[in-house]
Amino acid sequence: MNAPFQARAGLRDPFTAFVCDDATADMLRPVAVEHGWSPEKVNKGGLRNAVQSLSVSASPNILFVDLSESADPLNDINALAEVCEPGTIVIAAGTVNDVRLYRDLVASGIHDYLLKPFTVDQLRDTFAHAQMILSGPRGEAQADKPHVMAAVIGVRGGVGASTIATSLAWLFGEKARRTTALLDLDVHFGTGALALDLEPGRGLTDAIENPSRIDGLFIERAMVRANERLSVLSAEAPIHQPLVTDGSAFFQLQEEMRNAFESTVLDLPRHMLIQYPHLVHDAHVAVVVAELTLAGTRDTIRVLAWLKSNAPQTKVIVAANAVPSGGALEISRKDFEQSIERAVDVVFPFDSKVAAQAAKLGKPMAEVATGKLASPFNTLSGMVLNHASEAGAATEAASGEKSKSLVDNLKSMLSKPKDKAA
Repeated sequence: MNAPFQARAGLRDPFTAFVCDDATADMLRPVAVEHGWSPEKVNKGGLRNAVQSLSVSASPNILFVDLSESADPLNDINALAEVCEPGTIVIAAGTVNDVRLYRDLVASGIHDYLLKPFTVDQLRDTFAHAQMILSGPRGEAQADKPHVMAAVIGVRGGVGASTIATSLAWLFGEKARRTTALLDLDVHFGTGALALDLEPGRGLTDAIENPSRIDGLFIERAMVRANERLSVLSAEAPIHQPLVTDGSAFFQLQEEMRNAFESTVLDLPRHMLIQYPHLVHDAHVAVVVAELTLAGTRDTIRVLAWLKSNAPQTKVIVAANAVPSGGALEISRKDFEQSIERAVDVVFPFDSKVAAQAAKLGKPMAEVATGKLASPFNTLSGMVLNHASEAGAATEAASGEKSKSLVDNLKSMLSKPKDKAA
């Protein structure tokens, strides 16, 4: 329940409570007023009422729920978690004095558990700590870091673009300490969630079917969290259902992810690139994943030419993936670079053991790889972040120059003497 979606916290009610008795309600209301919260947000009904209410409305930043009437508090809390958006801080109260229950509740995502009867000071301390978390370094850090958007494009199927996209998103979260969204746009056969041992859910297919529903709250509900900083939006749509969309849903998803996260990684299949060219317009960096084969060389040339024509503002990184360590290459790196008329930026060596281990563990390859195998992943992550910051600086400078030229032209027009004939 406590997930990195602080940018959207302002859209919710700051506080709601569901209590079982009048004494608890009477204690909560004046404390709520002290914090500037409405006393009317203290509701009767306990946990059951909380689940029913939050299933049809947005959950607040801080939720107080009374477990006194619950026969199975831990199971009921899990039901509550299903209707709570990530980022909600849940404070529970109850009459069961059991250390094991307390530990299980905290492990399930509860912020604190107050044993009844509790005092007003205990209540104040718990709320004060919850507010510190809401206004803490996560939200501040998100505001300080400009958004980075990277598109990972495989020149052919099976070159490992999805593997690299998943690892790149994981590195942004774990190493760069950025809240990151991985958007897997292979709607029917995407592996973004699968590679992280997650269920993809219906978020992406719902977005495509109903673009008007996409907003910050939809993002919070639809994203599947892999860890504290990485969330995934993927799909396994039925293969008998063709993709019918004008692409507006993808544009809106990018917009909302830009607001909610510090980084976005697009796993962008090449057929989506052709059908919806606007997907790369806002990408700071495009990582083109290739293989050193004849077909891979041909398609790399075509993809690079397409990007040059359709997204000239996007920095391009060429990554050669699954390159054998021996000399058994269909095309040498030198011939490949001469053919595409540019250098390969990153080379990922082929290692079947690490790939198999990552798949079995449900972890990205960047997490499993060590030593020389980990180096290309770290290099790519650093290059993307550096290129993105350069692109952002260039855009800002260009904007400044444009504004300056407009001002200069205006001054020039105002300084010209008026035509006497006029």
